[in-house]
This record gives sequence, structure tokens and C-alpha cells, in this order.
Amino acid sequence: MHRGAAEMDGWWRAVAGVFSSDRERSRAGGAALGFDLGRSYGDVEEMLREERLRPDGIDAVAIMTPNDTHYRFAVAALDAGLDVVGDKPVTHDFQEACDLVARTHRGGRIFAVAYGYSAYPMTRYARQLVRDGVLGTVRLVQVEYIQGGMATRVEEGPQNNRFRWVLDPRRSGLALVMSAIGCHAQHLASFTAGLAVARVAADVGALVPGRKLVDYVSALLEFDGGARGTFTVTQAAAGGENDIRLRIYGDKGVLDWWHREASYLRLALQGEPARIIGRGDAFLPPEIIALGRTPRGHPEGLREAFANIYAEVAQDRMARKLGEPVPDLLYPRIEEGAHTMAFIEACVASHASRGWVAVAAVATKPAQ
Repeated sequence: MHRGAAEMDGWWRAVAGVFSSDRERSRAGGAALGFDLGRSYGDVEEMLREERLRPDGIDAVAIMTPNDTHYRFAVAALDAGLDVVGDKPVTHDFQEACDLVARTHRGGRIFAVAYGYSAYPMTRYARQLVRDGVLGTVRLVQVEYIQGGMATRVEEGPQNNRFRWVLDPRRSGLALVMSAIGCHAQHLASFTAGLAVARVAADVGALVPGRKLVDYVSALLEFDGGARGTFTVTQAAAGGENDIRLRIYGDKGVLDWWHREASYLRLALQGEPARIIGRGDAFLPPEIIALGRTPRGHPEGLREAFANIYAEVAQDRMARKLGEPVPDLLYPRIEEGAHTMAFIEACVASHASRGWVAVAAVATKPAQ
């Protein structure tokens, strides 16, 4: 997914990598994927050291490894003077995330987070409509992300390498469902509404009886400025399949986006007929049209959304390299990843206290 997205528009070329925590498997895995054997490294330290010595060494690192390694590898890449595209969750906890924010700023680097759903043309357009005041003052934000892959007791069945670390709470994060999909849901809501979460009252636990891992979180939200919200994510709803829904209600109307029909956005203003806006409609702003690659009615999906993030990181790099003004790019930053970690910690604390808990502030807030 990441490699195809990075190379989709010709901005990047994947030339080196580490492909396994086992040195020999990593070298063999790189060659099997078509990478130069000499640039299929045994570990991250070796890759950073050897690539630094090359005249054509890497410019950035994309991290899509088990969750408990994200922070360590991100620190190594930033300290090596490289830009980073990091998968979620960016770290294990909020403190580590704040450290990455500081390191990114201190080194003048770029750190993008792979929140792909925020890079669909129609979620970007929804964000613009909110900011343009089409909905008026935002009053209510509802977001949900429903999956069914853990509706049975998968932890008791045969486990491949991925399941072994995913099902280990020491490696998967503070709450499994939040690390897997809750990060996306919270970011999508905050990004599109243009509001950070200020307080939460959360129920954190498991839908499957007897399960120790967290497969369900539902929360009441209060955003900056007083807007209310609801948040529900689970990986244990039988029949669920990446079912993502976002609704933003203002005092003038509602925006409704559903991942199953990602190329369309429903806008219903009070007292007016509802409108269905499609990716590629001629009246859309040019920067929204540019996010799509095929005519209206032809399907596009998550790979293309990821490609928008990689393209925007490349454009940011190019502008900085040429000393030109950096364009107004909306790829998710490390500050947004840190806000997500603060949100997760607040949800866990809220469940423990059975009350409202404030979400810690990030030094630089998510993009407004």
C-alpha cells in the first residue's frame, strides 16, 4: 500500500529498506520485492549508516512496522537528518509523541502521519466547506469506524507473525482498537471539523466476552469551542468491514461522508434540498479536483488517498529545497499524531475514573 502510493505520481522512488526483524529474512525479502540486494538491509541502523555514505542515499523513511517500534525508528530517522512518513499510532504514549514533535521542529524536518482517510478528495472538501462557514457554527460531530475481524476469539486460533504482535498488549499499544482504527476515526473528525478534542467521557473494553484486549471504545466528546461529539470504534462487530461514517452538524446543516461511497459527500442545509457532491464535479475547487486521478464515477480508494499524502510531503520538500514559500498543504503532521495519543490516554483515564477527562494539549496544535 505505502510503496504503491509513494510511487503513484512519480514523486518518490522506493530504493532501500528493512523488511523483517530477522536480518537474513530482511535481505531476502527486499530482493523478493525487487529491491537491490545491496540496499536490502538487516536492520534500521545499518540502513541509515550505509545510506548516509551513498551519493544517492535516501531522503526520507516510511515506517510501517509493529507499533512498539514506531518511536524508536522515528527517532533514528530524524536524528539521521531524514524526513519521516510514520504509520499510526506514532508512538506508545503522549510523552513519546511530544518528543517526536520537538525533534521534528528542532531538526527542521518533515514528519507526516499516514492518516489516509483525511486525504480523500471529499473529506478534504468537507473540511473546506466547514472552514468556509457553509454549515455555520459546528455543533455536533459524529464519527464511527466499525470492523468485524475480531468478532470471534482470534487470539485462541493459529496466529501468524502479525497476529502475534498485534494481540500482545505490550506491543500493540495502550488500547488495541485505538491503535488499529481509533486513531483514524479521531483524526478524521478533528481534521474535517477543524477542532481538537478538549474532553472525553469514554467506555473502553471488549465486546467479546472474556477478552482481555480492548476491541471497543465509545466516547462522548467535547471539542475546543464547545461543540459536542460521539465516537465509536470496534473491531469486534460481526459483519463489519471498514465501515467509517462521519457527520458534521452546524447551525445551518450537515455534511455526511461514508467510506463505502468515498467519492461522494452529502450536504443538507436546513430548509433546502439535500445535495450529493461527487469527486470530479466541475464546480469543485481546483485543489480538490487535483486530489483525484480518474473521472467522476470511476472508483478510487485508500491507495490514492495515501498517494496524496506522499505527494504533498514531496511538494513540501521541494519548496524547502528551492527556498520557495511552502504551499498550503494539508498532509497530517506529527502534531496531529501527538494529539491522537493524548486523546487515547484521556479515553483510558476516563474509563478508569468513570468521568470526564481533559485531553492534554500539544505544544503545536493540529492544523487549523
